[in-house]
Amino acid sequence: MSKSIFTGRYTTENDNDVVVFIIGMRVNKRWALGKWLPVFMAMPGMLKELHENKEELGFLSMESYFGLRTVALIQYWRSTDDLTAYARNEKHLTAWKNFNQKVGDNDAVGIYHETYRLKAGQYESVYGNMPLYGLGKALPHIPITPDINSAQKRLRG
Repeated sequence: MSKSIFTGRYTTENDNDVVVFIIGMRVNKRWALGKWLPVFMAMPGMLKELHENKEELGFLSMESYFGLRTVALIQYWRSTDDLTAYARNEKHLTAWKNFNQKVGDNDAVGIYHETYRLKAGQYESVYGNMPLYGLGKALPHIPITPDINSAQKRLRG
């Protein structure tokens, strides 16, 4: 299935605060399949839940990246309150409990996350000849006009 390409230059509205959450895992010992595979397999159920309940959960969008040892998900959230509420929900708490029971301090697999609060007017984006992607998929996607044709003009305050 191909994505529609938006020809030209686009940006996103930046009128609201946004939370960027980067979460992922790293396989430190490839042969320890029993340690890292359950961590990897816990993610699809949570992602399905997020996509099916976006509005209710405050989840806006996500991009995913797969490397030789590392998986990274860049997620966009409406607020840190929404993100932390999801961290306390049943599906995530179950996955976290299972991780701690099965992996704990075993160094076969690593997990990480980073959270960034972006204040309204303090972030900007550019998409040239791209499908909806990143913030452009999470927020209103608008053409770049002469009054917002530079990063400095798109950033406020």
